[in-house]
Amino acid sequence: MPHLRASDELTLAYAQGRVTAFDRAWQLEVERHRAQGSSAAFLGADSVAWDSFARQCRLDDTARRCHEALDARTASWVGAYVDGVNDGLAAGAARDERFARTGLVPTPWEPWVPLSVWTATHVLFAGFATKLWRERVARALGDDAVTLFATDGPGTAGSNGWLVPGERTASGSAIIAGDPHRFIEDPGVYQQIRLSCPDYDVLGLAVPGVPGLGHFGHTGSAAWAITNAMADYQDLYAERLRPTADGAGVEALGPDGVWEPVHRHTETITVAGGEDVEVEVLETARGPVVVHADDARTGATDSAATAAGAAPTTAGQSLSLRYPPRVREDLGFAVLPALLRARTVGDIDRALDGWAEPVNVVHAADSAGGLLHRVAGAVPLRDRANRLRPVPAWDPRHAWQGGWAETPAEPVQGFAVMANARGIASPLGVEFAPPHRANRIRELLSGSADWSPKAMADVHADTHLASAEPLLALLPAFEGLTAAGEALRARLLAWDRHMAADSADATVFAAFRTATVRRFAADPVFADLAGAPPGPEVFHPWLYLVPRIGYALEGLLATPLLPGLDRAAHVRAALEETAAAGAPDTPWAEVHRLTPWSALPDPEAQWPGLGGDHDCVNATSSVPGFTDLTARASAARYVWDLGRREDSLWAVPLGADGVTGTPHHRDQLPLWARCELVPVVTDWTRLTKESI
Repeated sequence: MPHLRASDELTLAYAQGRVTAFDRAWQLEVERHRAQGSSAAFLGADSVAWDSFARQCRLDDTARRCHEALDARTASWVGAYVDGVNDGLAAGAARDERFARTGLVPTPWEPWVPLSVWTATHVLFAGFATKLWRERVARALGDDAVTLFATDGPGTAGSNGWLVPGERTASGSAIIAGDPHRFIEDPGVYQQIRLSCPDYDVLGLAVPGVPGLGHFGHTGSAAWAITNAMADYQDLYAERLRPTADGAGVEALGPDGVWEPVHRHTETITVAGGEDVEVEVLETARGPVVVHADDARTGATDSAATAAGAAPTTAGQSLSLRYPPRVREDLGFAVLPALLRARTVGDIDRALDGWAEPVNVVHAADSAGGLLHRVAGAVPLRDRANRLRPVPAWDPRHAWQGGWAETPAEPVQGFAVMANARGIASPLGVEFAPPHRANRIRELLSGSADWSPKAMADVHADTHLASAEPLLALLPAFEGLTAAGEALRARLLAWDRHMAADSADATVFAAFRTATVRRFAADPVFADLAGAPPGPEVFHPWLYLVPRIGYALEGLLATPLLPGLDRAAHVRAALEETAAAGAPDTPWAEVHRLTPWSALPDPEAQWPGLGGDHDCVNATSSVPGFTDLTARASAARYVWDLGRREDSLWAVPLGADGVTGTPHHRDQLPLWARCELVPVVTDWTRLTKESI
């Protein structure tokens, strides 16, 4: 793990960039090219869908605009990091055979690339693609069903976090702990690092390619951590487009009834081993067009119907994306160096007043007993309908009102828990995670008043699956089951509801749940939601029916909105189907294995089996009805001790080095798989100096 010490802040930022490039040159270049929409040039045709989205969404251009708006001090700090990256890339690339294998040659980073990486990392974080799903649901099942599948779904980033004040700890000082849930990647999405100069000495988890420690850090006297607030702050607008009178351009119907000019140009995506792909980039006054409808390409409109007073519709329209960083030209990057300089909760709170993207719930504490539980980020004021689904761009009711919502804060009483559930951020969102993780963390924390950092590992590792209960509660009413069905029912009802790694009962439950989900998905009531998703491929994870049912199963078992769905019949049939197939005596970890994303997958890699599941505190998400494998889990685990920083603990899924086969590439993987954490090191005399 890099521990960096420098004579001043800018030299330290340079060192962070340089060591990151040396350790993770491949990762940095992949992320840069993905942000700029040029990754297909060395990764091939599979990357075209993302590159098209990145260009049409204008991610890199947004980052450039945000960089131009930075204050001089922050711009210099980001620039020092970029200088370090550029000075370290060649040496880092020489360590990694993937550059030679793909023919990728590192090129110097532009000054705004860290902002571009941040934008690309978080543009789908708030899940605006869920609005495309809700639109499909409303058309298929009616407007009342628009949030029928509401849940923390497969494309949504989430996290656990908890803050225990000093009166409930063994040391008398606060403890902050938790874990961000993201798609697990190789190399890992978080970098353990320490940054020290005369102005501060901070350790935490950095995003490779971005200076500082935006999400999780400990300055010695103060610490902070975040989770996804599940706020809704990105809007999709249905656009009516037509050619200009001279046929050379495109116009969009604006909210004042006037046809407005649309920015239009084309870009070319180079594809390794394939033909170049031309991408049309359109941007209306609302934002970049991210879904191009066929009628928009031909210029057909129904403006006459609108003029006649017909009710507006969003079906079959091109869709533009309006998102705060492009509107405000601000990502909140000035907050990053301010957090490093924080000494107290008050410092952290004041810094976060300037935060923008993404919108987070924050826990913070300091060694003097200060506590903080607040939301930070930019949420626009606009009509509530904007939060649910695409809205007509030509209707002035849906225009942003120019202001920004207040970010809530609450006092910490007893302890504070954040797990993406409805709570402090409720006024800012629509869909939140089920309450199971948050409730379970509260239950576990209530069991002791002398918490220590080491004891927090047990909370991280908890595998209780409360969301199983509504499905299992249907089983006692079934009569006339086969002998095998009776035996399976008895086994499931006797199960302890823990998705433990060594539990065969957990595997049996997962098989029963899968059968139930698939039977629900095959019901005629969902016929219009089945089949291949429409629209750009990048949005498809939000649009498949089976995962949507899998994650929303608990709600679908109880909703009155589907009177034609015979739930009991499907559950009973799934029970008999599972029983007839023979209940497996396979430990859950044998089928619930890690499957990380990698730009160049390693076919020889061996990944561990895991305990936990989507609604467990140990949130290793399978996709019920589709696969028991997990690609989304804790991207890091941390425990910040405000009494003695050296008693703090952390772990990441892989390791510090991004180069395959090196000693520190996957050295934390076995520990992480068992939910074990390792001590942070603060004593410089225990560190080994390495030159790069």
